[in-house]
Amino acid sequence: MDTYILGTGLSHDGSTALLKNGKIIVAIEKERLSRIKHDGGNDFDTVQYCLDFAGIKASDLALIVQASNFENNISPSQYAGRRYFDKHIQIPVITLSHHLAHAWSAVGMSPFKECNVMVVDGAGSPYNQCLDLEDTKVPPYLFSSGMYCEKDSFYYFDGKDLTPLFKDFSEVKLYQNTASLKLPTNYHSIGGLYHAASHYCFGNLNDVGKLMGLAPYGVINGKPPLFKLENGLIEVLYENVDLYFNKPSSGYDAFKKDFTHYADIARWVQDETEKAIIYLFQERSKLQPHANFAYAGGVALNAVANYKLRRSGIVKNLYTQPAAGDNGLAIGCAYYGWHKILGQPKATIPDHVFFGREYANDDVERAIADAGINDNPAFLIRQTPDFVSLTAAELALGKVVGWFQGGAEFGPRALGHRSILADPRIKDIKNHINSKIKFREDFRPFAPSVRIEDVQKYFIHGWESPYMILIDEIKPEWKNQLEGIVHQDGTCRVQTVTSTFNPDFYQLIGDFEAKTGIGVLLNTSLNRKGMPIVETPAEALSLFLSGAIDVLVLNNFIICKYHDLLL
Repeated sequence: MDTYILGTGLSHDGSTALLKNGKIIVAIEKERLSRIKHDGGNDFDTVQYCLDFAGIKASDLALIVQASNFENNISPSQYAGRRYFDKHIQIPVITLSHHLAHAWSAVGMSPFKECNVMVVDGAGSPYNQCLDLEDTKVPPYLFSSGMYCEKDSFYYFDGKDLTPLFKDFSEVKLYQNTASLKLPTNYHSIGGLYHAASHYCFGNLNDVGKLMGLAPYGVINGKPPLFKLENGLIEVLYENVDLYFNKPSSGYDAFKKDFTHYADIARWVQDETEKAIIYLFQERSKLQPHANFAYAGGVALNAVANYKLRRSGIVKNLYTQPAAGDNGLAIGCAYYGWHKILGQPKATIPDHVFFGREYANDDVERAIADAGINDNPAFLIRQTPDFVSLTAAELALGKVVGWFQGGAEFGPRALGHRSILADPRIKDIKNHINSKIKFREDFRPFAPSVRIEDVQKYFIHGWESPYMILIDEIKPEWKNQLEGIVHQDGTCRVQTVTSTFNPDFYQLIGDFEAKTGIGVLLNTSLNRKGMPIVETPAEALSLFLSGAIDVLVLNNFIICKYHDLLL
């Protein structure tokens, strides 16, 4: 008899994941269904999605494990809105504290039999709600004097049990102004300062990763430290923050007007964040030296800091959970149920993160019919088994392609199932996609996707990086040829592709190389600014029809605009 465990995350970036006999068979982020960026809270639609995929009912579940951020007393029937289950549910429901769920997500997804585990984010559970305090080293704060929440946690996984070794906390001062910042989370966390700095520069908190993209345009100019790094602890030096954070942005116009100022702030914050993360790993490694590290929490998505950490030599083998932010909580909850509650050994690790449901050709045909373009002379529609090679030909002609295949990626990066693709050699291709397709800031870079056997041909370190959360440096001889995927400082957020991970995408890159001599594609997410990555064929078509994407590939259907293409 099959054993099903449902994990669900109720924080921002909510999600649900379903394990069958210890393996993820489906997982979905709430924003993909609600179409609201970073949506969270209630999980009705994501639970329904997962149960429908598996063809089971709620009564078939062996266990439900949930996690949020600040609360442990969560009703199965209500949490920030209607939930799927009712108050009288007969299935065991377990609630995890925040960092514990993050840690189990890293353990469950990682390839390691044994490893250290690091969790770093803006804010986790309050001290009095943490389930992993027993025999854990904790700094002697006066926890009774205010609300203290997790900011970084360190664990050791021995192949069976996850043991907490050190947890640090910070007082929470929600949106209390310092002289210059609004603090959305902890007062003294790496993630909290990074979020606050993003809000300062852009006037919103919608896409914290933009700060990383802005940083290479700035300079440090002798600015003082932002963090106090002593005795294995990290605190924000607000006296230094207040010296320079003196012009908070009111929006994009203000940002553009003082671009140099905000770029310098971003560079400063990014540089200091990297130093703090390296210090944290260095100090925690003294407690439990180990070659393997699994890493989760929102800060783990900082690809530049991951690169610096990799180069530091502190960590020999680093695995960063692809959905390291709160969208990964559901996965951690599910694995906790399988390992800790049911006592089951680690199953085969996932060989991809395409956990969404697949859409059949019938779904594609219905979406095309609903869009009303079947008989429109402005479009050419063709279904063909040669869709990969024909798409490569269109890319080689300079066309921008929307690429929709299989189940959607789980996590923030498009990895070749819900992607916008282009030839990285095209002059000004970055500006074209940013301004005409993504409708986003012109400084933001795009990633290269390359087959694993070719990564050392184009990039200096040539690391394996299947999830696009580690940067590399372009080799000098390719910098001018591949301007579309090279950032201001000569770095690239690389995705390496194998035939096992994504066979059609792997073939597409190979076919493109056969036509052009270049084995690299520009890859960005199939969405625009402020929009979640598309989930359905209909959403992909809507995006295609409302912007400057030239070709849309839905399964083996190729849809081209204006009849001026190869078909």
